Amino acid sequence: MEPAQPADRVPADQTAPELSPVEPAPSGPAAPATAEEPAAPATAEGPAAPMTAEEPALVEPATGPTTASGPTETNGAEGTNGAGETSAAREAGESPAPPAAADTTRSERSPKDMAISLLVLLVPVALLLAFYRGFLGGDQATVVDPAPALDSAQAAAAFPVSRPQGLDAGWRTVRADFRTVEDGSTLRLGYLTPEGRGAQIVQSSVPPEQLLPTELTEQGQPQGRTDLAGRTWQRYTARGNEQAFVLLEPDRTVIVVGDARDTELRELAGALG
Repeated sequence: MEPAQPADRVPADQTAPELSPVEPAPSGPAAPATAEEPAAPATAEGPAAPMTAEEPALVEPATGPTTASGPTETNGAEGTNGAGETSAAREAGESPAPPAAADTTRSERSPKDMAISLLVLLVPVALLLAFYRGFLGGDQATVVDPAPALDSAQAAAAFPVSRPQGLDAGWRTVRADFRTVEDGSTLRLGYLTPEGRGAQIVQSSVPPEQLLPTELTEQGQPQGRTDLAGRTWQRYTARGNEQAFVLLEPDRTVIVVGDARDTELRELAGALG
């Protein structure tokens, strides 16, 4: 250990110290500290300088995803429903839309109400239908006079014309027309029988091989012979549930066909004489 040297032998420091200028203190009382003046942070070289009365330190804000000024923003359905209103909507001054009020005006209709509504609709329809049938004759067939068609067929002299005779009032003529085509002429008389079924008489000069498939369709097949009013007729099947009696003559073909009963068809064929 070296012995201490006398004070007069210690070499003096020849470097002049650097003096920092001293700012004069402002006159008057010191200004109070504000929140905008942050405290000097501590450095790694040493402890922070002590705080003075003129410069109060501020608390350093904590770093993190949320602040105490607003609610926590969440993701998903919880961040947008109910109390989970987002902070962005609150900062913008927007308020969430109120939930739609339940529609209390709608009410389920009971089966009794539906039945009453249906009945109210059906009553006028029934009244109109009854008026149509009772006063306007909606169910009655339109009856025509066969005389003009019969006269036209006789005037054409294309074939011998037979007029039905002896039919009672229950037989109603609903169709009567005479037409001339390239292959011949045809007289057609349509009837409603006393039972309300359909039947017709066809008299034509068209060849049978053309006339029968047209009137009876391809289903028409001969079923045997039968005598009616002194003439020999051929029985045929026809379309659907119809049947026919066919009279073949050299200058004409007569067909009695319809869905009427067999007795009614026989009566109509016998009325031709």
